[in-house]
Amino acid sequence: MKTILYINQFFGQIGGEEFADHEPELREGAVGPGLALQAALGDKMKLTHTIICGDNFIGSNTEEAIKRILAFLEGKEFDVFFAGPAFRAGRYGAACGHICAAVQKRFGVPAITSMNDENPGVEMYKKEMYIFKGGASAAAMRKDVAAMANFAKRLLAKEPLRSAAEEGYFGRGIREQVWLNPPVKAVDRVIDMLLKKVNGEPYQTELPIPKSDRAPIAPALSAQELANRKVALITSGGIVPVGNPDRIQSASATKWGKYNIEELDALQKGQYMTIHAGFDPAAANNDPNVIVPLDVMQEYAKEGKIGGVYKYFYSTVGTGTTQAEAARMGREIAQELINDGIQAAILTST
Repeated sequence: MKTILYINQFFGQIGGEEFADHEPELREGAVGPGLALQAALGDKMKLTHTIICGDNFIGSNTEEAIKRILAFLEGKEFDVFFAGPAFRAGRYGAACGHICAAVQKRFGVPAITSMNDENPGVEMYKKEMYIFKGGASAAAMRKDVAAMANFAKRLLAKEPLRSAAEEGYFGRGIREQVWLNPPVKAVDRVIDMLLKKVNGEPYQTELPIPKSDRAPIAPALSAQELANRKVALITSGGIVPVGNPDRIQSASATKWGKYNIEELDALQKGQYMTIHAGFDPAAANNDPNVIVPLDVMQEYAKEGKIGGVYKYFYSTVGTGTTQAEAARMGREIAQELINDGIQAAILTST
């Protein structure tokens, strides 16, 4: 049997952040983590090729990167596709998810990767592929690679597979009927869980329900309060200075930008643009104020409806961005505003 591995520019031994724009390339044999993967796979499976791509390149040119990588794979024989491990690296995790999903769809082979539970790629792609619960850093490389390899061997050998928790990957939301041996009636299982709950003992429900975070709605400000407060502008619509100096991703964002508007009455066409990949950018590029309404807010300030516009606006991209990454970026931006005494903000989307 044969396999192919995807890794980023760092683990591909090309370089660090300064080489994050490295374009996709295909190499024969094992590179970097591929050596450990091949050792874990043993003689039953051969790693024939390694694909390397910079995190920034696939993050900013996702469709183009996937198109090139799929072209590399045309005509290649492989029974399973690996990516990573990505540990806690957000861009790397998103990239592993992007390419694994595309490979599964195009070639119909299983894709396996590994990420730490804090990697945003987990929430983005855990329902679509096998994502093993990995370590926080490359110190866990051998362990994470071995987990992926051992599962792949069992998967391809069509051995009976256990639950996600027992196998070590994140649950995909797939439920399968299991026959207990010896059998235990449902009523007995329910009573057993109830007794454990009443007695404060640990138990595992057969129908886990994920918890959702709920943020309380802030109390409204009166007209008088607004007239005495500066208002900050925040957007998930991807408005940035032309050239995208902070290299915010056009989808699945893990970055936000902060831009000075202290001397501006409006955002000018040709100086600001949107990098958002989830809507037609024509209107926003023609008039960035339709996403970040600086022109209207400055008029309100002159009319005394608000105390002024905060000297910076904040921007990121909402499409594909995980709840975990959005929450983190929100906390970071909110803390900056609190530290600067700002108590009111408008968040615009698309």
